[in-house]
Amino acid sequence: MIKANNIHKHYSDLHVLKGVNLHIEEGEIVSIVGASGAGKTTLLQILGTLDKATDLKESSLTINGSNIHMLSQKQLSRFRNEQLGFIFQFHQLLPEFTALENVCIPAFIKKTPKLEAERRAKELLDFLGLSHRYDHKPSELSGGEQQRVAVARALINNPKVLFADEPSGNLDSEAAENLHQLFFKLRDEFGQTFVIVTHNQELADMADRKLVMVDGNIIQNFGKTIA
Repeated sequence: MIKANNIHKHYSDLHVLKGVNLHIEEGEIVSIVGASGAGKTTLLQILGTLDKATDLKESSLTINGSNIHMLSQKQLSRFRNEQLGFIFQFHQLLPEFTALENVCIPAFIKKTPKLEAERRAKELLDFLGLSHRYDHKPSELSGGEQQRVAVARALINNPKVLFADEPSGNLDSEAAENLHQLFFKLRDEFGQTFVIVTHNQELADMADRKLVMVDGNIIQNFGKTIA
């Protein structure tokens, strides 16, 4: 599903990623852990096409058979909208819109007809236990409910891959546990691939594979040192 080779990232003189190689299978849940500054979020942003590697000619990134480096900006935006979903620590819901409207936004960007988008959004909110919250704005929802709305929004276009950056970092322990279990339920129900950056060791250990980053590279894969 995801193949990344020789991924480097520089910010001026700071060498953040130092030739990362990564292969993630379809339907895998992979966690990425490491100390702050190890390069986890930078790697996630590049894998999620939100940022680019520094040396494109010397690196490669393939997602679901598409060579990301060969896509134009317009093609990349469409690919991101249709095939990738994002869940962040802070839900980033638009405060002026209801839960239903927030979930529909990526579908509207895809030009999905309004009735079809709303039907799909309601299915997802029902699945996530939010059937009674369609018309509530984010300020009227609990933290856990807001994050589940964000998950529904990430799922609306049936993405192949979901990227999550500290998805439970802003939740209490009960809501975090519920969210962690939800990821596995979603994988089993819809078959998505998950790439999760987290400091939560419980979530990291639940994943099919745990990758440990140190100083801009992946040094461990389920406890096995990578050559």
